[in-house]
Amino acid sequence: MNLGKYSFGIGDRFNHQGKALLKALQMVREAGIEIIPVWNKSNREHQIVKSTPEQTRVEADEAVAALQWDLPYFVDADHISLLNVDKFINHCDFFTIDVADYIGKPPVEEDIEDLIGNSQKYIGKLNIPGIDSEFYITEELLTDIGTKFLNATQEAGKIYRYIKKCRAGKDFIPEISMDEVNDPQTPVELFCILGLLAGEKIPVQTIAPRFTGRFNKGVDYKGDPDRFRLEFEQDLLVIDHAIRIFGLPENLKLSIHSGSDKFSIYPVVGELIRKYDKGIHIKTAGTTWLEEVTGLAKAGDEGLNMAKTIYRNAYARKEELCKPYTTVIEIDESSLPLPDHVDKWDGNKYSNTLRHIPDHPEYNPNFRQLLHVGYKVAAELGEQYINSLEKFSDVIEKNVTENIFERHIKRLCKI
Repeated sequence: MNLGKYSFGIGDRFNHQGKALLKALQMVREAGIEIIPVWNKSNREHQIVKSTPEQTRVEADEAVAALQWDLPYFVDADHISLLNVDKFINHCDFFTIDVADYIGKPPVEEDIEDLIGNSQKYIGKLNIPGIDSEFYITEELLTDIGTKFLNATQEAGKIYRYIKKCRAGKDFIPEISMDEVNDPQTPVELFCILGLLAGEKIPVQTIAPRFTGRFNKGVDYKGDPDRFRLEFEQDLLVIDHAIRIFGLPENLKLSIHSGSDKFSIYPVVGELIRKYDKGIHIKTAGTTWLEEVTGLAKAGDEGLNMAKTIYRNAYARKEELCKPYTTVIEIDESSLPLPDHVDKWDGNKYSNTLRHIPDHPEYNPNFRQLLHVGYKVAAELGEQYINSLEKFSDVIEKNVTENIFERHIKRLCKI
């Protein structure tokens, strides 16, 4: 099972936008570029919305059938662990194995000693073709890397083997996620991590490391683009070298998870993957829910009232809603409009404030981030919200397709 060179993590909180999302990938295919869709939804999102992985599979299958999509497609068990993977086993064929919580937890001393003993041939200067910087591996550095990452890669191996056993011969795509941590991995750390994953016999096809800067939910990358460029380019070259050294799958590629919108770094990513003829996996699913709310606002009347209700409730519960996302949002509460003011807005004002067009004078990233984490409010509205999605599906689906194609894919693929 091969993920393909370019792939996009798509999907939505409420399983209603499958065809609209896939239509965007059809449009880029018509421009001569094939991007493989991966419907992804995390265990946390399923719990909040009270949905199931089976519903995500149904959404993907129905969209593929309706649009007669004849390329591969996948359903991702997003950010799973041994604690929650069982419910995904029968419905997913892509597993994002998240081991960030195990980074920094020291392994047993004997495992560190084995790591050093088995890595003697790598002691000394590490030459990575294409990178001018000089790197050196010492026993002390190996001890530090093992202390930091060995437990995490061992856990990845446990999860991979458990999934493989449960799926009883049915193939799947393994992805390793290490992005939700404080510090970016250095080139030497990433090289060693890949060696450890190879030692666990994981045929990893995509890896999500931590990059410099902040990847906040729903808004643009915040950081130093030049430093990101350096890290991303070095990671591409490290992976290329690790494939040769450790015998990892030749289609192993980088994945960028965190945040939903990465507009300012898409051109950098696109330039570098074209320069080195490499693939990429991008996750964008969280942005779809915001396009639903934008579409409701643009629909006016009943739809606009629903969008206003969602904001009013989210504003009243902002501390509760933001708590699970404190590391990936930055909201200036003083810049949030009061619900009484929002109630006076028309559909254009609401959608212009929410839609991610950074240079638009009415765009408010604080408003957008609060609504991003406010999907729990819509979930609690139940059938009332779902009925609104279905009633105003035409305008909502147009927004969803336009967002993925115009704001994400075109920036990345330089169409």
